[in-house]
Amino acid sequence: MTTSVQKSLSTTAVRPRNALLRLAHNERQFLLLLGLALFAAGAAFPFPDVARWVGFALAAYSAVANDSIQTVGVFIASNRQRPWWLLWLFIGGVFLVTAAYGWVAYDGDVSYGRLASKGFAEAPQTFTFLQVAAPIFLLIITRLRMPVSTTFLLLSCFATTPDGIGAVLTKSLWGYGVAFVTALVAWAIVGRLMRRVEQTPMSPVWYPLQWLATGALWAAWIMQDAANLAVYLPRQLGLVEFLAFSGTVFFGLGILFYLRGDRIQQVVDEKSSVEDIRSATVIDFVYAIILFGFKEASTIPMSTTWVFIGLLAGRELVLSLRGASDRPLREGLRLAGRDVAYCTVGLAISVVLALAANPAFRAGVFGD
Repeated sequence: MTTSVQKSLSTTAVRPRNALLRLAHNERQFLLLLGLALFAAGAAFPFPDVARWVGFALAAYSAVANDSIQTVGVFIASNRQRPWWLLWLFIGGVFLVTAAYGWVAYDGDVSYGRLASKGFAEAPQTFTFLQVAAPIFLLIITRLRMPVSTTFLLLSCFATTPDGIGAVLTKSLWGYGVAFVTALVAWAIVGRLMRRVEQTPMSPVWYPLQWLATGALWAAWIMQDAANLAVYLPRQLGLVEFLAFSGTVFFGLGILFYLRGDRIQQVVDEKSSVEDIRSATVIDFVYAIILFGFKEASTIPMSTTWVFIGLLAGRELVLSLRGASDRPLREGLRLAGRDVAYCTVGLAISVVLALAANPAFRAGVFGD
């Protein structure tokens, strides 16, 4: 009996040590990759034709990884039982189709015309080190599980005037407000109904509905946020350039799904009922409709992250007030406030980075 107890205690003590060792190993790997990325940015920035593709490759993974919480995060959370490669092939396939359509319909412009807005119409001809390295800062922020605006962080480094970023900020704040109010109304109507539905056996029809909702949302995100990736590249891509663009993002998505969203996924996992496919489907459909509406409203880029946190905040508030949430109102408000704080910190970092990296932006702010 004593031996059995000792073995149990020994096993219990070993598990936390093993977890800590794995964590330390993962952190060393991350720091090594970070160092390699900084070296690549430093070596590439004096050579524009190389720098644009190095910057794009870094942006392709870092932007998608951070923004994954708002597009495929709910999809990952509600499909944990399915193989990662199946989810990757579906999302990757939607990306390839959407990107190809934009490339054809907009005469080689994979940003769906978003970069033609004021301040982003011309592709950069020279690069500073910080412009190429900006996605690395986004990787660090993502590692800290902070949902920040990739639009502000990446586009601000290339804006030729502060007015361009001002227009993006205005549209993004409108996006937050519209999403928040829409969530209040939508979940005030369906919140308790969805709670009752979640307590009943799930009909098989919800599975294709959720995949359809996720596909629509992912396509809407690409139409809005492909600009964040393509800002490094020529505004019209040739066939070979398009294949490089789409292939890089496609295989970057494979890494993201293999890691199951990595650490940023916790921002979604901690919200109420997101692992239930029925709730996930409603969230994705509402979010897709909002993004598509803003896409049609104007071609100015916007932060989809602000829209997403507004949607989740409104939903959590309604569910908490109506007693249909997994957590009390105070906890829901804390989570919503924390997400806003993180995005605000990201905005501040973006402005500082833009001032340091972008001489044209600095001249527009200070008039020198």
